Amino acid sequence: MYFKKLFIKHFLQIKKGGIKVFLKKLLSLFFIFFQLPIYLISIPIFIIIILIRPWYLIRWNNLYSSRIGHFAGNTELYCCERDANINFPKQRYKDFFYLSKIICNQTLVDMWRRNILILPSWLLKPIHMISNFFHYLFGIKNVHEIDNPTHRDRDVYNLHEKFEPHISFTEDEEIKGKKILEKLGLPRNAKFVCLIVRDSGYLNRHLQKESLERWDYHNFRDGDINKYVKAAEELALRGYYVFRMGVNVKKQLKSSNPKIIDYANSEIRSDFMDIYLGAKCSFCISTSCGFDAIPVIFRRPIAFVFVPIGYCFASSEKILLLTKHHINKFTKKELSVSEIFSSNVGMALSAEEFEKNNIELQENTPEEIRDLVIEMDERINGRWKETEQDILLQHGFWSNFKKCMNNLDFQKNHGKIKAKFSAKYLSNNKNWIN
Repeated sequence: MYFKKLFIKHFLQIKKGGIKVFLKKLLSLFFIFFQLPIYLISIPIFIIIILIRPWYLIRWNNLYSSRIGHFAGNTELYCCERDANINFPKQRYKDFFYLSKIICNQTLVDMWRRNILILPSWLLKPIHMISNFFHYLFGIKNVHEIDNPTHRDRDVYNLHEKFEPHISFTEDEEIKGKKILEKLGLPRNAKFVCLIVRDSGYLNRHLQKESLERWDYHNFRDGDINKYVKAAEELALRGYYVFRMGVNVKKQLKSSNPKIIDYANSEIRSDFMDIYLGAKCSFCISTSCGFDAIPVIFRRPIAFVFVPIGYCFASSEKILLLTKHHINKFTKKELSVSEIFSSNVGMALSAEEFEKNNIELQENTPEEIRDLVIEMDERINGRWKETEQDILLQHGFWSNFKKCMNNLDFQKNHGKIKAKFSAKYLSNNKNWIN
């Protein structure tokens, strides 16, 4: 089944891409041919690994290193599940990994190497491929392949709160990061926030070079950076510096405030500072994209403007949520929580699903986003005063959310719910909760 799907995938890509795609795949085939000696050497190695399996299990898998969200989030959850002994072998074992062809962030590679064993792909990938073929041929479970975290990057066991981050900065890296912040004019111990608003720039300009896939099905998650300026300026008034994050972003951030730094379009942007800023920020504001996995794995608070609502990250008390407005195309009416799910877009993962169900997504107003970050600031600094009405509205929202998710594999996507939804939004939109 695996090889049949692989053949069909390549056939369709050639059919769609024509001669250019065919030549590219032909070049890849020649590359595989020249790797043949390595594959031949890998066969006896794999046989030895099978023979010692009763006493010592050797496992391997590919790290999804082309996308920072999975490279950070999935790998961190692998480490957490390893520490919690969830779905790991009962016998003695050793795990090895290799990287994808594309490396999204070299600093993250260097940091993961301190915690897990990463071997060259030319060495480990042939053994992995031979193992897949062997187990497919005999129709048996491949115990040598490391399982992905139970639910990819979903913290369904609330493990982030039980374990410390599995990567950290060396003393030299700490000094390097602080020096760069000082060069930017930040006083020592200055508070700063990371702001990441997703657009299609990274996938279209970076990954498109190495992939034949189209990425426009993700566009429903995009946001307009300029709708976040009011929130950034409010944070600057509250003493924060704001770093607009991203790689290959489509728009510049328009603000003359010296505390608001369009880092994504600056010369100081680097793999190292991407990780350092995400790890050290007071909190992050995100429309849900790969970068926010960095503050997540370093246990930093996040204010999410999240869509689809059913896939929101809700397993941490450090998360505050908001979602886009869902509008019926024909009636122009805004959908309530129940109506979002009954319209089959509560768990929609493509723009096509929203289109098919006649739902338009409308971005939150700058004021709604500003209110979200004010609440986050006050919550993390102990100034937020939750009223009895706030408590009732939160309970009403999450009760209805769980009810709507009941037939949509709630347990596969959510652990114990600990996040909060924007209190101001719930207060201003009480009927939306139903």
